[in-house]
Amino acid sequence: MRTGLANLPLHHGKAPRWLFQLMKSLAREISVFLVSNQGPQEYLRKLSDPFWFQALGCVLGFDWHSSGLTTTVCGAIKEGIKGLERELGLFVAGGKGATSRRTPVEIEAQAAHLHANPSDLIYASRMAAKVDSNALQDGYQLYHHCFFFTGSGDWAVIQQGMNEATRYARRYHWLAEGVKDFVCEPQCAICCDRQEKVVLDMVASDSEGARQASTALSREKPEKLVEELKQIQSLELPTRHPIQPEDIHPERLRGVFLKTYEQQPQGFEELLAMPGVGARTIRALALIAEVLYGAPPSFQDPARYSFAHGGKDGHPYPVDRQAYYTSVDFLKKAIASARIGHYEKMRALRRLSRFY
Repeated sequence: MRTGLANLPLHHGKAPRWLFQLMKSLAREISVFLVSNQGPQEYLRKLSDPFWFQALGCVLGFDWHSSGLTTTVCGAIKEGIKGLERELGLFVAGGKGATSRRTPVEIEAQAAHLHANPSDLIYASRMAAKVDSNALQDGYQLYHHCFFFTGSGDWAVIQQGMNEATRYARRYHWLAEGVKDFVCEPQCAICCDRQEKVVLDMVASDSEGARQASTALSREKPEKLVEELKQIQSLELPTRHPIQPEDIHPERLRGVFLKTYEQQPQGFEELLAMPGVGARTIRALALIAEVLYGAPPSFQDPARYSFAHGGKDGHPYPVDRQAYYTSVDFLKKAIASARIGHYEKMRALRRLSRFY
């Protein structure tokens, strides 16, 4: 399930080397404490919570609302537990930019230490990325993908996309628990403070008809699909529509349609998983499905407004003090148990005390 989503201002630059070294040390000790006391599966649950992850970034000393928090905290955890993976039963693959594309290789490298099939983990990593970049088209181009997994095959994903127009980044959290269908409501909650107006969400429950129609169309001969797209290009769609005929290039899609025709996918997940099937292909099939079969997809941004512990004015709900204190005490104990220098420990505790 996709457990959360956060929007963050896009910041440039890098964390100072001295700060990253401290973050790496503290991230290692917090990770060791949590995994040792609650197990790697519980640690994945916490990482998949966007608010807990944000709080962890604050404790480590990074900007509370910067897009760089995602990449830096994930990097600090990955580097921090290096050499301890087998002992902890916790592994991290991927990262930012080109490193994200090494995720399958890094998963395979740990195959000897896993009780699960690495191919299943690689598939989960690839599908989480495909859903948030191709099936959910919200204007954010993924550039960071971090895959956390255990020896028994549990996994969590933290990935981030960038919107050049708004200068915002959007972070997506995934958790293996409860994932029965990658292409129908994979999320249990998506929380942020910004909603986009132009969105194509092919994994919404309201898009079931569009998914079925798109899959059926993908099995048609490419000549038929190309001809339909050429005819649709002359139509005038409502201005609210996120799929515009001028964005579709029929001849460029002919090759992809030929592959889908040859492989005859039986379901939308199988279609989405096919190499070469990207955002443009999904848009084209969704457009034909709506025009020919009257099966419109969802155009609503799945993000919903939410807050970690409620709002001080009672909106959207009163502050849950017990949950608030539990969150603070948990992180406080983790830091207090960390085997780091006294100076760094006191600085972290002082940062946390401001929230308390």
